[in-house]
Amino acid sequence: MPWRFAGARIIPRTLALMLVCLLASVLVGCSSGSGSHASEPTGEAIERAEETEQKKQEAAELVKDREVLSSVEGKQREESAEANARHKEAVAVARAKKRLETAERQAKAKEQAAELTIKKGEEAAKARTRQLQQEEASRKKKPASSGPGGKTTGTTPVAHG
Repeated sequence: MPWRFAGARIIPRTLALMLVCLLASVLVGCSSGSGSHASEPTGEAIERAEETEQKKQEAAELVKDREVLSSVEGKQREESAEANARHKEAVAVARAKKRLETAERQAKAKEQAAELTIKKGEEAAKARTRQLQQEEASRKKKPASSGPGGKTTGTTPVAHG
């Protein structure tokens, strides 16, 4: 029994010792692995860092390109708007000029019509004046009306009835 009794004591001590060594090696392995990654980066970590930096630079360039493109498009829109405004202004000026010329022609036509009406009125008045003068002259040339004996009297004839 001593053998059994001694074996029974050795097994739990051995198991406990193995367990402690196992835990110690696990802890040492984890801490040493972490320490090596932190102090000395591996090739993969360096590549990842370079790729990340390159992606950041590309993103920054993309943002800058978008800003430049936006600026160029803004200038183009502004120039297009200015050209459109100049065109609209030129069209408006041409229309206004055309309306002014039309109004001037109409005013001139009305003025000529008014002058023609005035001339016709003056000619009609002159013609009427001449006609009245001719009638008056013809009355003066005709002798005064003669009476029953062919003699002129200064009195008006009396009707006999």
